[in-house]
Amino acid sequence: MALEELKVIIERCRAVENDSFSSDDYELLVSAGRVCIEQGDGARLEDIVKDEKNQGIFRCMGWNLLGPLVQVLLRKEEESLPHCLAILTHILEVCSPKELLIGLLEQVEDAHPEAIAETILLLLQPLQKVLLKLGTKKASSVGMALATLLNQVARLPVPYTREQEEDDTFGLCRCCAALLVFVQPFVDEVSRGLETKAAQQDELKTELLKFCMKCLKEPLLNAQLKEGTDSSESSPLRKFAIEILGVLCRIGESIPELLFHHLLKRKEPGFLEEDARYPVESLACLAYLLFVHHMATDMFPAVFSPVFVLRFNMEYINTLLTRKEESRLQKGLDLYEKTLTRVEDDSLPVTLLDLKTFFSVPQNLVKVMTQCPVQHLRTKGLSVFQLSIDKFDLEAKHKFFRCMLKTSHHAGVEGYVIKNIKNQIDFGLKPGNGNPWFVGSHLLPLLRLVLCLPQGPETDLLQNMDRIMESLNLLRYLLLRDKEYENETGIWTELYKIEDGYMKPLRVALNMSRAHYQMELKSIRDSQRLKAREAKASPPVCTVTVDSQQLPNMTPEMQLQVLQSGLHTFDLIESILVRIEEIVEERS
Repeated sequence: MALEELKVIIERCRAVENDSFSSDDYELLVSAGRVCIEQGDGARLEDIVKDEKNQGIFRCMGWNLLGPLVQVLLRKEEESLPHCLAILTHILEVCSPKELLIGLLEQVEDAHPEAIAETILLLLQPLQKVLLKLGTKKASSVGMALATLLNQVARLPVPYTREQEEDDTFGLCRCCAALLVFVQPFVDEVSRGLETKAAQQDELKTELLKFCMKCLKEPLLNAQLKEGTDSSESSPLRKFAIEILGVLCRIGESIPELLFHHLLKRKEPGFLEEDARYPVESLACLAYLLFVHHMATDMFPAVFSPVFVLRFNMEYINTLLTRKEESRLQKGLDLYEKTLTRVEDDSLPVTLLDLKTFFSVPQNLVKVMTQCPVQHLRTKGLSVFQLSIDKFDLEAKHKFFRCMLKTSHHAGVEGYVIKNIKNQIDFGLKPGNGNPWFVGSHLLPLLRLVLCLPQGPETDLLQNMDRIMESLNLLRYLLLRDKEYENETGIWTELYKIEDGYMKPLRVALNMSRAHYQMELKSIRDSQRLKAREAKASPPVCTVTVDSQQLPNMTPEMQLQVLQSGLHTFDLIESILVRIEEIVEERS
């Protein structure tokens, strides 16, 4: 029935002069053709499409059959497959390249979520063939095609493990490999024309640059690119990354210039377009591939100093550390670690801390250390944090510690910084180690930041335990290590201020906190005795308020453990405080 209807439509269209077909002609032809394809009349339809008498009709309207053809080809029905492929091939030969391009990209955009990869793999070769027919004015069309394809590729889940890459369940790895084949003739064209510097070549080069930048951002920035025990070439996404860097080099892009782009660019008219062409996340991935995985190292001169490399990488490290995704945080930490490793210890000058990124990177690193839900990233963050401290010279360490004590707002981080301060003082007090920034007049402002209670006597001692314990340990160390008659650190001159401003308020805070906890402890025990006879099989649930905060619902036994643990912490703090008071009394 549909076939007969199609024949009637064909006969009517043959009578139309100058191929001036109406919109009704288009709709009727496409409708009848779709039904023929879906009903398995592909062989008869192929004969009609290839009939010499019908060439004018299908030259104008044949591209409208792309939709039903693609759907049948995706189903891979053996009976219809060869005929539909033949029809598609013929349409690609006779129809307008511009109309075919629009039709093919529509099929890519409309792909079913579960058939994205198969649709892309099916249509890449036809798309390439159509684009190559456009001649020298194809740059914008190539760009449109690449953008559409990558938008769909970005919807595919990125494999997390090597096994998932090998399985390639969602087809991302196959799509990446096929995209490299797709762009190959365009890359070759740009590569051949680099010497001519024709405008068309510049436009095509720009579109290929955008393609590489998008690939670096997605999927490569989300991919796990670590080398396995076998050859790294066995990883499809690692191979894709290497090939993308190869494309950049072949189209005449300089890897150093790309990486230095954010340092060299000027805010002139058109800079927003430049920022879009060189996305910072894409360049961050490029830096990661170069400095962590040593890809394309032969394209990066060895003349740049480690400090200069650190300086331009800080922008990329900061970008990665501001993200929440595990893969991007991991790349940021790895890039920071590898970049710092090349820098000599105690060499970074204090002037670097005036740069915005040298302030923001530590702040974001602290967030990773304290807020990231992934344990191994928190651990790695702490390791890199210490590595960064080791690279600063003495004056820079001094300024860095002051900054962290003022801005971190986290007792654990502050405690870690105070431990580093103690290590620097200990090193400086050893014979032959001149360290003017951690003795005398330079040290005292730092000690005033360390030896203080954030909220005075009302400070939450448990919440600030790490900071308090480290500050007391530092004070005890100074009083024992620095003899009063030498007073190299200035601690003995400052002692009366420390006693009034730190030790006495801490003693008050201890007494208040201990009294409160003991009262709560007594209250729970009294309540248990009163309700012992009424106790049921399941223990009762109660709430306790400590330091104006209600503890989570828990059994009385659990509440007792919490309170007893708090009292034990107060005892630890007091034991060090008593020892400090004894040392002061002995030296008086």
